[in-house]
Amino acid sequence: MILARVVGTVVATRKDPRLEGKKLLVLKPVSPQGQDESGYVVAVDTVGAGFRETVLAVAGSSARMAEGCKDKPVDTAIVGIVDTVTLDEKR
Repeated sequence: MILARVVGTVVATRKDPRLEGKKLLVLKPVSPQGQDESGYVVAVDTVGAGFRETVLAVAGSSARMAEGCKDKPVDTAIVGIVDTVTLDEKR
């Protein structure tokens, strides 16, 4: 799973017909503390995520098991909206 923040959208007027009606969002991976990590990912939104929300995303074959993504050309899918992240910092 990938912890990320929604930072943008992708509009593609021409795409695989199996992606018609799917919202594509740009994600910025973040650490559990909320710090930006390197890179960006484009993901299919399956949960109605909004701009700047922290989300859980899955990639690869797990993404194709997300709601509405079966038999679609999807590599990354948003499967949850994060309310809080708590770490046990004791060692």
